[in-house]
Amino acid sequence: MKVSLSLERSHNPDVVIMVDALRASTTMTAALENFRKIIPVKTIEDAERFSKQYNAVLAGERNGASIKGFDAGNSPVEIQNFSGNVLVLTTTNGTRILEGINSKTLVGSFVNASAVAKKALEIADKHIEVVMAGVKGKFVIEDFLGAGEIISNLQDEELDETALAACMASQNHGKVNEAVKNSKSAAALYKLGLGGDVEFCLNRNMYETVPVYENGTIQRSQ
Repeated sequence: MKVSLSLERSHNPDVVIMVDALRASTTMTAALENFRKIIPVKTIEDAERFSKQYNAVLAGERNGASIKGFDAGNSPVEIQNFSGNVLVLTTTNGTRILEGINSKTLVGSFVNASAVAKKALEIADKHIEVVMAGVKGKFVIEDFLGAGEIISNLQDEELDETALAACMASQNHGKVNEAVKNSKSAAALYKLGLGGDVEFCLNRNMYETVPVYENGTIQRSQ
C-alpha cells in the first residue's frame, strides 16, 4: 500500500485522510460522540442557512475566534456540551479542504490516529494519501506532526519520503507536544483563552471514532 503526504490538495482517487489537528479534525471526531452527522460548510452564510434548514446546532470559527451568534466555536472541548441530530460546522481551513477532495475521505488527528489508519487500510485499494489542511495554503507544524502520528500506524506500508519524514518527526511525544504548543496556531488559541483546546487536541488515541466525509456530510464509519 502506498502512503503519501501532501498539503491542502489531493489528486488521489483512492483514500484520503484529512488532518486539521488544531482543531477541526479533533472537533469533528469529538462531535460524532453526540451527533448523528456533521454538515461542514465553507461560508458563514451557508452555515446559518443549513442550521435553520435542519434545526441544527451551529458551530464555527474564523481565525480561531468564535463567530457571533453561533452556538459554539470550533472547540472540541466546548462541543461536548452539545448534542443532537445535526451539527453544522464552518472553519477557516478544515471544512474548506474537505470540499476540494473527490475521493473516499476520512478525518484524522492525534485523538484517533490509530483508528483512522486502521480504517484507511481496510478500505483503500492501493494508495492512502494524508492531506494536511495547513493554514490558508501554508504548511503548519501541528498538521505535519498529527499526520506523522497517523502514519506511524502505517510504517509497514510503502511510505513516500514526505510521509516517512512526518512519521520520524512524530516519534518523541514530548517534543511533539512542545512543538505544537509553541506553534503559531497554538499561540493564537492561547491568546483567545482556548489553551484547553490545544491540550485536548494532543491526546493520543482517545477515540475509536473515524469520521467519514461523503456527499457533503460527515458521519461515523461503520
